[in-house]
Parts: sequence; structure tokens; C-alpha cells
Amino acid sequence: MEKGEWDNRTSPVEFLLLGMESVPSLQTPLFLLLLMIYLVIVSGNILIVVLVVADQHLHAPMTYFFLGNLSSLETCYSSTILPRLLASFLAGDRTISAHDYMAQLYFFGSFAATECFLLTAMACNRYLAICQPLLYASLMTWKVSLQLAAASWLLGFLLTTAATFFLSRLRFCGPKAMDHFFCDFIPLLELACSDTSVVKLLGFTLSLLDVVSPFLFTLASYVCIRAAILKIPSSVGRQKAFSTCSSHLTVVTVFYGTLTVVYLIARTAPLRQLNKVFSFFYTVLTPLLNPLIYSLRNREVREALRKLLHIQHFSLHN
Repeated sequence: MEKGEWDNRTSPVEFLLLGMESVPSLQTPLFLLLLMIYLVIVSGNILIVVLVVADQHLHAPMTYFFLGNLSSLETCYSSTILPRLLASFLAGDRTISAHDYMAQLYFFGSFAATECFLLTAMACNRYLAICQPLLYASLMTWKVSLQLAAASWLLGFLLTTAATFFLSRLRFCGPKAMDHFFCDFIPLLELACSDTSVVKLLGFTLSLLDVVSPFLFTLASYVCIRAAILKIPSSVGRQKAFSTCSSHLTVVTVFYGTLTVVYLIARTAPLRQLNKVFSFFYTVLTPLLNPLIYSLRNREVREALRKLLHIQHFSLHN
């Protein structure tokens, strides 16, 4: 038998995700809270996709095309974690097979990496709209937008494929319980009993490619955007220009802020609960906040929603 196979003699056939069992009295309230959050995430993000597709006014500028992609991504992103977590609350079974663990890890990692690239594409879109307004229409065409979105999804899945392949070749023995509520990279490495140096090096390299590089590019874009906004003579003009990118900047700050804290905090016993709290923020609350941020702070999205509700009301009474 090859070294990397999931072998009963060297690897557990299933892992135990301890998750939030440290607070058994809160299992029912947590289930209801997570169920409500998941329903809001799915309905809110799907609603944004429907608005972007249905309303002609949201077909340009390309900001709304990327917003539709982000909302689709957030729906997939949260659906890799929350349904299984909810099922574990109902059934009381927190075990997960090795293959299911790798599948959830792969899709979660792919969607997270895709979000990094997609947020960068959105920052590029904002840069062109504010810093190169006269060239925006000719540079950010439908073809270019489709290419940027497709590249974001493709890169996210390809880079995660490499990491998942090497992770699946590790051997695991001894305790199979991990103090986490979803299938993540670092908790899995802690259970490995084979050499993990290659996987750690690969993980570090991939994090530079799919997290650090997109973040630095996004940061550079907003430095240029800020410089361009400060050159606008009127305060009203500056306020209007900043409002067009404030929603995206808020999402970027929340996503990268919590992501950075999660993977910089050492997973020592005293800090593991804090690590899980911040993991909850970027895996659950970020997909929840995105539709709220964009719908509440974006006049065009609110107007599209108002028109959709008006059409539905009119059709029901005729």
C-alpha cells in the first residue's frame, strides 16, 4: 500500500471536530442562531445576484458584475461549513470521515482563495473608475470583467488543489480529535505523524500567492485611490468619490483583518478559543455582513430592490 493512502493502520477513518461542545448548555441557542444566520446569508446573497441580473441599471459599471460574483461566492463559501455544522448540532455527531474532511477543506480553501482574488479584481475596478475615469469604459469592458472573474475562480481552485493533494498524502495516527468547528489546514497538520515540512513550505508559498499578494495589490490600489480622491477640489466631490468604494473597503478590512488574526494567533491552549472566535468571524459573519453592507450603503442596490418589490406587489394585485 502506498504511503499516502488513507490507510486504517496508519490513519483514522474519521476525525472528531470538537467545535463548540465546550458550552453544551448553548447547543440549542447556537443551532437556532446559526440557522438564522445561514438563511440570511443565502437569501441575502441570492437576492443581490437576482438584482444584478434582473436590473439593467446594474449591468454597468462593472462594479455590480463583480458584486454578483462575490455574492455567489459567499453563498458557496458559507454552504461548505454551516449545513454540516447545523447537522452536527441536530444529530450530536461531530465525526467526519477523512475523505469528507479533505473535501470540505478543499472547497473551503478554494472559495477563500477565490475571494482574495475577486476582492483584488474589485479593487482594480475601483482604481480605474476613480483614477482613470475617462478610460474606464474602454478598459473595463465586459470581456475584461469576465476574464478577471474567471481568473479569480480558476486560480482559487487550482492553488488549493496542490495543497489538498499533499495534505491527502500525510499519515495520521494517535488522537483524532481537533478543537475546531470546521475542516481547516493547521488543525489537520497538528494531528499528522509523518513529516509535514514539505506541506508547511507549500502552504507558506501558496499563502504568499493567494493571500499576501492579492492583499498587497488591493492595498496599493486604495493608496492610489486615496491620493486621487484627495486631489478633488470640492468636499462634496471627495465624499461622493469615497462613497463609491467605501462598501468594498469595509468588506476588505473585515475579511483580511479577521483572516490575518486567525492565522497569526498561535494555536496554544489558552488562545484556541480566541482563534475559534475569529475563525467564526471570517467564515460565518463575513458572508453575512457583505449583503448587508452593500445593500444598506449602496443607493443603486436599494433602488433596484425597491423596483423589484414594486413589480412583485403589482403582479400580485393584478
